[in-house]
Amino acid sequence: MSYLEEIQVKNLDHLGIVTGLIDEIGIVKIINNKLGIDVREKISAGTVVKSILINGLGFVSRPLSLFSQFFQDKAIEKLLGERIKPDYLNDDKIGRVMDELYKYGLNDIFIEVVLEVIKKFKIDLKYSHLDSTSFHLDGEYKREEDKEKQEEEKIIKERPIFIKKGYSRDHRPDLKQCVLDLITSQDGDIPLFVRVGDGNESDKAVFGKVLVEFKKQIKFDSIMVCDSALYGQENLQLIQHLKWITRVPMTIKKAKELVQNIEVEEVKDEDKEKRSDLNLESYTWKEEIVTYGGIKQTWLIVLSEKRQKSDLEKLEKQLSQEEKKSQKFLKEIQSEEFEHPQAARYKLKAINKKLRLLEIKEVELIETYSKKKEKIYKMISLIIKKDEEISRKTKEAGKFILATNLVEENKLEASEILITYKNQQSTERGFRFLKDPLFFTDSFFVGKPERIETMLFLMSLCLLIYNLGKEN
Repeated sequence: MSYLEEIQVKNLDHLGIVTGLIDEIGIVKIINNKLGIDVREKISAGTVVKSILINGLGFVSRPLSLFSQFFQDKAIEKLLGERIKPDYLNDDKIGRVMDELYKYGLNDIFIEVVLEVIKKFKIDLKYSHLDSTSFHLDGEYKREEDKEKQEEEKIIKERPIFIKKGYSRDHRPDLKQCVLDLITSQDGDIPLFVRVGDGNESDKAVFGKVLVEFKKQIKFDSIMVCDSALYGQENLQLIQHLKWITRVPMTIKKAKELVQNIEVEEVKDEDKEKRSDLNLESYTWKEEIVTYGGIKQTWLIVLSEKRQKSDLEKLEKQLSQEEKKSQKFLKEIQSEEFEHPQAARYKLKAINKKLRLLEIKEVELIETYSKKKEKIYKMISLIIKKDEEISRKTKEAGKFILATNLVEENKLEASEILITYKNQQSTERGFRFLKDPLFFTDSFFVGKPERIETMLFLMSLCLLIYNLGKEN
C-alpha cells in the first residue's frame, strides 16, 4: 500500500482562529473549574462547550442531534484535544452538559468569561448598550402556571422562563416565544450581559432592573445607552445612581410641548465642518435642562433632515390615503337612511374614529320620508382637514429627544450624546447575528425552557467570540 493512500485530509478553515480565541479567553478552564472534571468521562464539560462554540461558528445550521457529524471532516484533535473522537459528542452528553450549566448558573459563568475578555483584550467600557429581542419557538413547553407568581421582582430568576405569546419582534404573534436582553460594549459590540426572559415580558418593566443587576455583576463606570423603553419615572428612580443616555418617548406631555414649540439652533459656519467630520451634517439640535421623575437631566431636542423628509412624505401619503377613505365614508353616510337623528350621529362618530387627519362634519340633518312613507333622516356632510393635527405632525417631523442625567460637571457635548445614541445599533447587530439562519436557530428543538435558556447563553458566547475575532 502506498503511503499516499493512508493520508487523510482534515479541515480547519476559520475554526483554527475560533479555537485560538476560545483558548486565549480560557473558556474550557472556566467551565471545568465550575462544573468539575469527572476522570471517568472521555470528554470534559469545558471541551463539550468548546465544541458547541466551534460548531456554532461553523455556520452550518444543524441540530444538535447531528452534532458529531460536524466534526467528521475536521481536524478534531487540533480543535478539541488529543484522543478526542467525534462520537464522544453525542446528544446525550451535550444534553447533560447543558443541564449542568443551567444548574450551576448561566449568568455567573457568562460574567466570569466577560471579565476575562475585558481584562485580556482591554475592552473600552465608557459606553454600554442595552436592547432586547424575541425568539419564536415551536412546541408546547407546558409548565405549572401557579409557579409564575413567585418572586417577580428578581431579574435573575431562580425559576425557568415561561415560553408564551407576547410582543413579537419576529412578526410571528401566532407563536410562543422567549425574550433575550443583551448589553454590549460600544467598543467592538462585545456582549457584556445576557438575560433570557418570559415570552410576554415588557421591556419597560425590566430594563431598569436589568441595568441595576448588570452594575452589580460588573463593577465599572460605564454610561448605559438604551431606547425609550427605559424612560419612565419608576425606572429613572431605580437607576438614579447610574449614568445613562436614552430616548424620551413622545407620549410625555413635556416632550410633546418641546417638539411643538422649540426651534432648533442654526448651525454656525465654524461648526459646519466639525459636524461634517462627525457625520452629523444633517442634524441640528437644541439643549434644555429638564427635571423629570425627580431627576435633573439634559434633554437634546434633535432635528434630522433625512428623517424630516421621510416623515413629511409619510404624512402626505397618509393624507392622500385618508382622502380616498373619507370620500368612501362620505358617500356611505349621505346615502344611508336613519330612523333617528342620534343613529346618524352615532354612525358619524364611529366613522371619524377611523380617521386621523381628516374629519367628516355634519352640515345638516334632513327629516324626510322613505318610499314606504316612513319618517327617516338623511345627513348632509362634508370633509374637512384637521388643521391642528396636521400642523402638529408637520412640526414633529424629523424631531426626537435624547435625555441624559450627565449634567453640570459630568456634562457631555451634544454631538457625543447623539453619536453615542446612534451607536445603539451595537445590540441590533448582535441580534442579526444570533438570528442568522446559518446559526444555531435550528437547534431550538430542545424540549424544555431550561435548555432554551442554555442554548441562548451558548449562542451569546458565540457572538462574543465572533466579534472578538472581527476586532483582532
